[in-house]
Amino acid sequence: MQSPFRTDLLTGSVALVTGGATGLGLEVARQLGSHGAAVAICSRKEPNLREAVATLHAEGIRATYAVCDVRDAEQVRAAMDAVLSGHGRLDIVVNNAAGNFPAAVAEMSTNGFRAVVDIDLVGTFNVSQAAYVAWLREHGGSVVNISAATQYRGMAQQAHVTAAKAGIDAFSRSCAIEWGPDGIRVNVVAPGGMAGTEGVRRVAGGDEKSRSGNAPLRRLGTTTEVARAVLYLASDAASYVTGATLVVDGGGWLTT
Repeated sequence: MQSPFRTDLLTGSVALVTGGATGLGLEVARQLGSHGAAVAICSRKEPNLREAVATLHAEGIRATYAVCDVRDAEQVRAAMDAVLSGHGRLDIVVNNAAGNFPAAVAEMSTNGFRAVVDIDLVGTFNVSQAAYVAWLREHGGSVVNISAATQYRGMAQQAHVTAAKAGIDAFSRSCAIEWGPDGIRVNVVAPGGMAGTEGVRRVAGGDEKSRSGNAPLRRLGTTTEVARAVLYLASDAASYVTGATLVVDGGGWLTT
């Protein structure tokens, strides 16, 4: 899929992508990197990070990694220090790390509910705060948080996920208000189902066609389509956009 953006759109910038070793996170890193940014990715599993960085290097993208569990504020601060030490700056933060599993409310454990909220929402807080304190407060930048489209209507067996994602939406708007005077834009990309992803496999049991439902565009999206929405919001093309949520789900949230 040929990019509609100039390949030098982000030249000279540095981006951090959490959960960047696989799936959507890796594609976000690829899109940011292929449009000129140096990228740092973080995740809990070092083998996945090494493989992802090797893939990005093979595509001509400058990339590094840091092992980090976003639920642990101390690990997050250490990863932030490593990114700034290795790259010398930080312009873009993409909070993509997430957890998901299908579970009915009546059968879900408190720990299961908390695990998703901690990864998605608390992790977004930890990374955003660390980036703000370590660099963005003095230099400005762009934060893009990955939410979802399911919380706008609710979804069976996803109460823990919808609760966490709704929190990300609200948190992002508050950050946009607080940090706007510092030259920091904070926005949200809310994806729908993406073909070939672990999330769709878990929720739809492998039946991707069922996840396309009655969305007006009658198909699932791709990770590239969602990643390019992130690219737009992260770039100067969206220089007067903050506190916004861009839903990228083929219109499914309107009708399903």
